Amino acid sequence: MGEVTNVSEYEAIAKQKLPKMVFDYYASGAEDQWTLAENRNAFSKILFRPRILIDVSNIDLTTTVLGFKISMPIMIAPTAMQKMAHPEGEYATARAASAAGTIMTLSSWATSSVEEVASTGPGIRFFQLYVYKDRHVVAQLVRRAERAGFKAIALTVDTPRLGRREADIKNRFTLPPFLTLKNFEGLDLGKMDKIHCLFDLLTLVLQANDSGLASYVAGQIDRSLSWKDVKWLQTITKLPILVKGVLTAEDARLAVQSGAAGIIVSNHGARQLDYVPSTIMALEEVVKAAQGRIPVFLDGGVRRGTDVFKALALGASGIFFGRPVLYSLAAEGEAGVRKVLQMLREEFELTMALSGCRSLKEITRNHIVTEWDAPRPVPRL
Repeated sequence: MGEVTNVSEYEAIAKQKLPKMVFDYYASGAEDQWTLAENRNAFSKILFRPRILIDVSNIDLTTTVLGFKISMPIMIAPTAMQKMAHPEGEYATARAASAAGTIMTLSSWATSSVEEVASTGPGIRFFQLYVYKDRHVVAQLVRRAERAGFKAIALTVDTPRLGRREADIKNRFTLPPFLTLKNFEGLDLGKMDKIHCLFDLLTLVLQANDSGLASYVAGQIDRSLSWKDVKWLQTITKLPILVKGVLTAEDARLAVQSGAAGIIVSNHGARQLDYVPSTIMALEEVVKAAQGRIPVFLDGGVRRGTDVFKALALGASGIFFGRPVLYSLAAEGEAGVRKVLQMLREEFELTMALSGCRSLKEITRNHIVTEWDAPRPVPRL
């Protein structure tokens, strides 16, 4: 294998290394996968307006997220079942994020527990949460994350039902038998227990149009989830809550009203509703609606430092990325994840330098031009 020179190259390596069922689970989107392609392609519709002859000998990438200082506005999104990619799974990702001085978000469907991830050493970590019908299970998960030192909850709100991922149906996707969803071990699963153990549900014999994961989710995730539950969550935890899955101005305003600490503009990696816009296209609408009252982050499609800059120019406070973590993990374990974080950092810093920006606050809407912008008046000399 020649030297990997960009983030996207890890995908082909992962495809060679991983079993088809696992790679397809990570890589696929919903139905026609239009949004999956669009999450990437939409970045190419945004061009730069670089400013020149600015002293860029010193560039500061640092920022704060929910009061936590991090080395760059590039963070790790939650992705499920990382030990399918590499034996060290979430442990490796946690160590790589900590070494890079940034935030890792742990999926509640991780193959390592919050305690195991915390045991890797210091680091700022968020916990991704689905709300289950049995609120007692939710409360236990939140309590567990708090005790393990996690600093925020990323509440996924776009999944009252699981999107239709046809690759998983074809492959009869199931969690490999030697892995378990570690955050559910040792919980009082109450009603969840009565319909078999959680892990058995993941290996259900599949229905004709279903994947095992869909069978599990359909049975457990609460379809009645609403804004009142966002408020309820604030009564059981003091941790700040990021609402993950917002794509419209209307929902951005409701997120602010509901007491969310931040918004993650996300279409769930294009795995839920196909033909929603790419997240970079939805971003500005959400940012304008939030009116600076809470930070807005972008999740989805980021593969280059230029993508990070474009998101910040459109008003994002930072970005989360997911699939490249899985692909680099499959290719090279912890070293791969470290390299992906380093490549994105270096590309982003170079983009800032070549655009004439020395700090994140110097990145403005005037540094980019999009297809939907009105023609600019020519400034008078």
